[in-house]
Amino acid sequence: MLMRSEPFTEVHRIAQQLFGAPSTGTWSHPTAMPVDAYRNGDEFVVVFDLPGVDQEAIDINVERNVLTVRAERRPLDLGESAQVTLSERPLGVFSRQMFLGDSLDTDHIRATYHNGVLALRIPITEKAKPRKIAVGGAAAPDQKVLSS
Repeated sequence: MLMRSEPFTEVHRIAQQLFGAPSTGTWSHPTAMPVDAYRNGDEFVVVFDLPGVDQEAIDINVERNVLTVRAERRPLDLGESAQVTLSERPLGVFSRQMFLGDSLDTDHIRATYHNGVLALRIPITEKAKPRKIAVGGAAAPDQKVLSS
């Protein structure tokens, strides 16, 4: 199903925490988003956590079995008199790429977004679904009669 994901996503996240890098992703250096992926019956499901992201700020693309999800969380409009005392929620651009196997039907991906969770449902192709193979009786091999 899922061929592979970005291998260094977790390493980048840890380095960001250790070295105090800003938690604001940019278009050239986006921040990774948490993801879960699993098979559920005849579909492959990929779920992304995107709390606080407007649905209009989510971009999903598939090109040659590479799934790319990008989203942008913009700062809240606090007004002119607001004084921020704590700001820990990451802002900016988030992105994730996944390399999908040929057994997935990328032409029929369905996306839903509810309560900050983006769910992609990708059907499994017919050729990849398990199927029964009928076992027939053994056919008698053709025997040649030798004449002397």
